[in-house]
Amino acid sequence: MKSQFKALFSAALLASGLALTATTAIAADRDFLNISYDATREFYDEFNHSFGSYWKQRTGHTVNFKQSHGGSGKQARSVVDGLKGDVVTLALANDIEEIVKSGQINAGWQKEFPNNSAPYTSTIVFMVRKGNPKQIKDWSDLIKPGVQIITPNPKTGGLPRWVYLSAWGYALQQPNGSEAKAKDFVGKMYRNVKVMDSAARASMTTFAERGMGDVLLTWENEALVTQKTLGKNKFDIVYPSVSILTEPSVAIVDKTVEKNGNKWLAKGYINYLYSPLGQEMAAKHFYRPRNAQVLAKYSAQFPQIKTFTIDDVFGGWAQAQKTHFVNGAIFDQIYGARK
Repeated sequence: MKSQFKALFSAALLASGLALTATTAIAADRDFLNISYDATREFYDEFNHSFGSYWKQRTGHTVNFKQSHGGSGKQARSVVDGLKGDVVTLALANDIEEIVKSGQINAGWQKEFPNNSAPYTSTIVFMVRKGNPKQIKDWSDLIKPGVQIITPNPKTGGLPRWVYLSAWGYALQQPNGSEAKAKDFVGKMYRNVKVMDSAARASMTTFAERGMGDVLLTWENEALVTQKTLGKNKFDIVYPSVSILTEPSVAIVDKTVEKNGNKWLAKGYINYLYSPLGQEMAAKHFYRPRNAQVLAKYSAQFPQIKTFTIDDVFGGWAQAQKTHFVNGAIFDQIYGARK
């Protein structure tokens, strides 16, 4: 295992253009903060331990890892407002673009790592009570009278923006689908939302622990984790006919690492996400790995599902954000008229 760790991480460092001797410039006992979104707590807890052990073995230096979690949009605003993270691992690319505007992350960050700096993916699924008493099988069932939905607020979190866009894309793909019909459909769906928390983990608590709602719209990984920890006898997972390919993004906070000397450490940290070991940990925590071999190994865990991308349907995050989520855009129009 030690030789495997050395081989994998040596390759990761070389891929980032680093010589192993360059790490000697890094002082021991570094502090390192990963600012992430709400649903990644357990994954990065294990990941930090694994990477920290390797870094210590390879360089002799100890890293004091810290984590910050919350709604992805709120996390991005915290960085803009002064929270000094070394890396951000957020729910969507647009949140990182908001940090770019503040000058703390360099433009072109998506080209710094493979797959547009999105090392794993997920999708949006429905979690329902055992036996699916409301017989919720697809997006169209969410607008039926009496169905109570739990989902977070698209203004504060990354997950709920993916949820919103999944529903919109579904409506567009229906026979005679149009933007007007999609707006009407999504408006009806949000009129059935019973509780709108600020972030994914809070919505999971509302649904799974407080027992509110008939269906939770959430990440696939969150649904699988909850089913595993709380029991398959309590919840079912429903895969809709189509959903969006969610691509959580990662980036180095350039302004921070250039000041505190953690640049090479941050590069190694993110490269480790793409290593077979990092991809294995992602799959273990129910994120769909980019590595084809690791994904094939976990194929039974990840059912095939028809997906579309944000670029395909919405022209990318910048356009989607402007059209749907800025103040006064379509979501505000829909939510303001929900009663």
